[in-house]
Amino acid sequence: MKKIGILALALLMQHISAQNNRFVYQVTMKPDAENKTDIKTENAYLDISGEKSLFYSENRYKRDSILQKAFQGGVGRASINREQMEGLRSNINYSVEKDKSSQAISFKDRIGRDIYVYEEDRPLNWKMSSETTKIGEYKVQKATTDFAGRKWTAWFTTDLPYQDGPYKFGGLPGLIVKVEDDKGEYSFDLMKNYKIAEIVTLNQFGNTIKVKRADYLKQQEKFKKDPMSFMQSGGGGFPAPPRAGGGGGNQNPADMRKRMEERAKEEAKRNSNPIELQ
Repeated sequence: MKKIGILALALLMQHISAQNNRFVYQVTMKPDAENKTDIKTENAYLDISGEKSLFYSENRYKRDSILQKAFQGGVGRASINREQMEGLRSNINYSVEKDKSSQAISFKDRIGRDIYVYEEDRPLNWKMSSETTKIGEYKVQKATTDFAGRKWTAWFTTDLPYQDGPYKFGGLPGLIVKVEDDKGEYSFDLMKNYKIAEIVTLNQFGNTIKVKRADYLKQQEKFKKDPMSFMQSGGGGFPAPPRAGGGGGNQNPADMRKRMEERAKEEAKRNSNPIELQ
């Protein structure tokens, strides 16, 4: 009877872990190095299946869905509400996928027209603490790590059958409920979770280019200095910026390039305090 009970428990845990679940995190950021009072908050999803997990912005997913419907319907950008799209702007333009079998962590981010993807090459070395507390309904335990130039404190729970977390964080014997850096500039807080039919497939406009992490960082720096060189070359398929006024009329290409360049440089300034400092 004891063996039957253990087998039943194992099968139950296997069934639970095979289900697709979405964990919603509130992400709080101070991305502007010159203005730490500018605090950005938005939701991000951690979708977990039996094979992998995917972390991405809720706003990015909603924006992609609107664009996809517009193009599939054949109406193009003329039908898109610019105010709605502006309201869905995100500071989390990347996605992170973790493969459970290989333990590989893939980071994807857009630079100009294309998506750059690299495999994370730095392990997370956690220091476990015996300190425990309760966050919401979960009993959690403390762990700390140094990663990418920041000192992080995580609180994880074994109440859920997952060993994962938001962003690149994972590798603890439970699900990360909260993780924040010691400067209080970035934090991820679990808000809720629910079952989903399947993990979404994010729209990937443009080419997908696989690179080493060092090469991705070099391309990032080049983009900050000369964003237009990335918009003029590279893969097709990346949607053009919404037209001013929402519709007709031809724009002067030089004026459009200037606006795009100014916007790209302003974006770089607003994200001068990235989550990874090294």
